[in-house]
Amino acid sequence: MNKTGFIFDLDGVIVDTAKYHYLAWKNLADELGIEFTIEDNENFKGVSRRRCLEILLEMGGISVSKEQFEAWLVEKNEDYLQYILKMDENEILPDVKRILNYLKEQKIPMALGSASKNAIPILEKVSLLRYFDAIVDGNSVTKAKPDPEVFLIAAAKLGVDPLGCVVFEDAVAGIEAANSAKMLSIGIGDSEVLSESKFSFEDFTKIDIDFLNRLVLSLQERNNKG
Repeated sequence: MNKTGFIFDLDGVIVDTAKYHYLAWKNLADELGIEFTIEDNENFKGVSRRRCLEILLEMGGISVSKEQFEAWLVEKNEDYLQYILKMDENEILPDVKRILNYLKEQKIPMALGSASKNAIPILEKVSLLRYFDAIVDGNSVTKAKPDPEVFLIAAAKLGVDPLGCVVFEDAVAGIEAANSAKMLSIGIGDSEVLSESKFSFEDFTKIDIDFLNRLVLSLQERNNKG
């Protein structure tokens, strides 16, 4: 069994697709006569598409049939896909590739752990799919974050004990999921919002190689003690 493994969320960690989710949800909200702001979109981060639609309908006080609900899910996703079809490597967030390249050189297994059902096509569009030894996305899980299922499946696929895993997340629900899985959580974004993470950085430009080396050593010790 591998001693250490790194698991990355997708939206807001590797690429900034939150803006496209926002545009697609706003288009649907406008259609339904619901006011939907960028601030509202913060509540959708790390949340499944189905739950996001439930929240949106709650905001508008709208009750619908199961058939209409499913139709709106499809409509939102098709709208979103039109945006991500135009993605390329310029969409990768700063210094993500530097970190991925370093971990690849060190032969440290990496997984993607995301609520997105479009994770693979996004990674293909930005030419990052080859970095990941395992992909666990919204098609692979039944429970949304903060349930740790997505990360536990990722650890199992990598052959790494959860105690030897580190998770990069930008959402509170994701940090909660990583902590529940007894993994080491690293918040990417606002440290005050992500206060439950073990470490937090504004973005990957603030993470140096010495930190990663120390992190790998601490993970190995943590795993051995576990």
